[in-house]
Amino acid sequence: MNRGQRGKLAMATAALGIGLLSVTGCGYINPQQTSEQYSASDGTRADLGPLQLRNMMIISAGENKPGRVIGAVYNTSSSDVLLTINGAGGSQTQVPVKQKSYTLLNDSTDEAILSSTGGKPGSLVEVSISEDGTNQNAKFKIPVLDATITDYKQYLPSSAPTDTGTATPTSTATSTPSPSSSANH
Repeated sequence: MNRGQRGKLAMATAALGIGLLSVTGCGYINPQQTSEQYSASDGTRADLGPLQLRNMMIISAGENKPGRVIGAVYNTSSSDVLLTINGAGGSQTQVPVKQKSYTLLNDSTDEAILSSTGGKPGSLVEVSISEDGTNQNAKFKIPVLDATITDYKQYLPSSAPTDTGTATPTSTATSTPSPSSSANH
């Protein structure tokens, strides 16, 4: 190989290297979406000590109407915890969560109902959450949804709640066939 051919090979190698750097440099400049945590659903998320609230939302027919809180609450601690959710106008509901377990609020037989949502369907309302037995509390925004999405219709509160609703913990998810799916068989 003569001197001219080596020069051309070096320039081609340099051009290839610069081309590869320009293609792979995007990951260096722009952050990867997988490194940021976000709620990839209709609900929102929050953490309070050992409690992790995921896909939290309120299902309601209107701004000053009762609303059912649905979502999942995980308890990573070694003791049972009582989560209190305070909404608009002094409305409150409590959710017991067993140690190292979780409660699916959409599967609970005792619904977590707030007497007033404090926001129209489609809006975000601020709720306050606290863990029983500690001074830990936090505020976060939670969406209010209605039965426009048919999957949420079953969660609309049917009657006025009592002063404090309490959800029953569940540790396994269950699936119930819907009337439309059983009618097709």
